[in-house]
Amino acid sequence: MQTATPIVNARIARAMSPVKQFSVFAENRVGRLYDLTSLLNTYDVHILALTVHDTIDSAIIRLIVDDRDKTRELLINNDFPYVEREVVVVDLPDESQLKTMLAALLEAEVNLHYFYSFLKRPEGRERLAIHVEEPETAAQALNGRGFKTLSEPDLLR
Repeated sequence: MQTATPIVNARIARAMSPVKQFSVFAENRVGRLYDLTSLLNTYDVHILALTVHDTIDSAIIRLIVDDRDKTRELLINNDFPYVEREVVVVDLPDESQLKTMLAALLEAEVNLHYFYSFLKRPEGRERLAIHVEEPETAAQALNGRGFKTLSEPDLLR
């Protein structure tokens, strides 16, 4: 009986580490986003991607960070209500590939809820966080079209 090689085991473990986004619920008031980003910065947590959706009374601050455990602890200890969601992160060679990426999701019949770009652009490449109903199906469709989807270890510093 043969066992999997360490390289294969590492690939499997990496593929099984989905990227999680924090959706933080905050009052829609001056300075609340500053409070959150300052808190994370103070504890050396880097925000890799960020988007804010506001309403009259509240805001949803969606972010991807480089230290999920520390972020979770900080949010709990500082009364920032949140939920975690899995997102698909796709690396695009450039913005001209957006149409092809969206076509891959359409062909796979994956319902796209929203997406947003990363703040950092490694090697000048575009990187998008995509929230979909079926992350695994979306990742397979994108990989099948030649796009690279990333796991959490790919994002760590």
